[in-house]
Amino acid sequence: MELLTDSYFALFSIVALGFILGRIKIFGLSLDVSAVIFVALVFGHFGVVIPKDFQTLGLVLFIFTIGIQAGPGFFESFKKDGRELAIFATLLILSAGILTLTMISVFNIDKNIAIGLFTGALTSTPGLAAAIDYTSSPLASIGYGVGYPFGVIGVILFIRFLPKILNISLKKSEENYLQNTKTEFPEILKQNFIVENENVIGKSINELRIRDMTKAIVSRVVHNGVAITPSPETILKKGDLIKAVGTYNALKNIKLLIGPVTEEEIKLDPKYEVQSVLVTNKEVVNKTIRQINLLHTYNATITRIRRSGINISPTPNLKLQFGDKLVIASSKANIKIVGNVFGNDQKKLSNTDVLPIALGIILGVLVGKINITLGSFSFSLGLTGGVLIVALILGRIGKTGSILWTMTGAANQLLRQLGLILFLAAVGTGAGAQIVETFEIYGIELFLYGAIITIIPMVIAGIAGKFFFKMNILSLFGAISGSMTSTPGLAAADSMSETNAHSIAYATVYPVAMVMLIVVVQLITLLF
Repeated sequence: MELLTDSYFALFSIVALGFILGRIKIFGLSLDVSAVIFVALVFGHFGVVIPKDFQTLGLVLFIFTIGIQAGPGFFESFKKDGRELAIFATLLILSAGILTLTMISVFNIDKNIAIGLFTGALTSTPGLAAAIDYTSSPLASIGYGVGYPFGVIGVILFIRFLPKILNISLKKSEENYLQNTKTEFPEILKQNFIVENENVIGKSINELRIRDMTKAIVSRVVHNGVAITPSPETILKKGDLIKAVGTYNALKNIKLLIGPVTEEEIKLDPKYEVQSVLVTNKEVVNKTIRQINLLHTYNATITRIRRSGINISPTPNLKLQFGDKLVIASSKANIKIVGNVFGNDQKKLSNTDVLPIALGIILGVLVGKINITLGSFSFSLGLTGGVLIVALILGRIGKTGSILWTMTGAANQLLRQLGLILFLAAVGTGAGAQIVETFEIYGIELFLYGAIITIIPMVIAGIAGKFFFKMNILSLFGAISGSMTSTPGLAAADSMSETNAHSIAYATVYPVAMVMLIVVVQLITLLF
């Protein structure tokens, strides 16, 4: 067909057919955007070629947006339980890497196909991007296409049957998790108290160091029937009512310091109001609450912060992030000014500044070209590694001067999807020309090798998670899904539990797994 010689027509035909195929569900499973590469393989077999420039552009956009989003989680994952989860992900991926090396050495599988099998078996499109970049071979795409389908199905089946294999009760695991969560992330409560302790009467909130002593915030004080938002100079008098916000233990400390609990309601003075405010002003991003100093400047108090679906009790040293939702008590006269301080502009959450994206990619390309020599061993990060490392660091930094490196979720998702479909369409057509020849050489063996790379590392990691790391099975679901970079696996876990344990583990593990996959791909490339 003559129209298919037009690159743009061919490209968007592949994308459209890929999305149609990706929406078809069989037994509740679908290929989603990955279906684009399967359509591209067919087009490539019949001689359709998408220019490599589309592939490189797609690769850069896809890897950069992945890194920007994963940056904070990647570095945070090395704190607390994250170190354990990072080791877990490393164990799983290294196991898969060793199996891949064994297949290359023992069964004489072409290195490029084996690397593609490795990325497909672990359902990692960033891994495939790295494989294409490092090998410069379309055979990696064929390996990916063979390993990917069982990679999707294998993770889902493994998670479904894991509780039975390990003989673990999901209900009991949920109860244990909820109990531990209450201890680690206590609920933020509010309660009213009567000032009766003789030791605090006549002293100011600043003198009493209430926040430091109790870890709670006094958000309101009632004196002679008038409710105000207190300042550090507010003096407590006998019989005053106060409203405190904090954890259960923090409120217990308030009771010991101030006086007994009261059920009496505290109505806010008509001159004051409580309002939710969004952090969208670049000037306050990465600043601490102490640096902003709302109380002295505007007689306003931040009583609660909601970030990524979690309520956080504000502390003076807590740094604000773009998109935080603050609950603020302030005078009506100042509330609008306070809103402007933080931005409070819903539209900015959907705006995209292209300058940081362009600067970040330029830095990534330059870093990727740096040649590192260790004795006789010499290597460079390449385009994929350079862009990814820079994006991870910028995502972690968040802001430099007036430049905000982070993107809104919607903008990140759009650019990532665009980059991914350009990349998959181009590499798929390139690989399609050799797909028949490859199957004539290897036949069904490739599917079996891909299945082995999918299953055995999960078995090893599952046993280690249960007996060595002593992980709750709900967290184990997320750790396995994240290490396998499998969103369908996460969806399967989501249908098995009402908690968010698996989601937290997945979010912690995924960025580590993504980076480790790319590192292992480069190591295999260098070793052979």
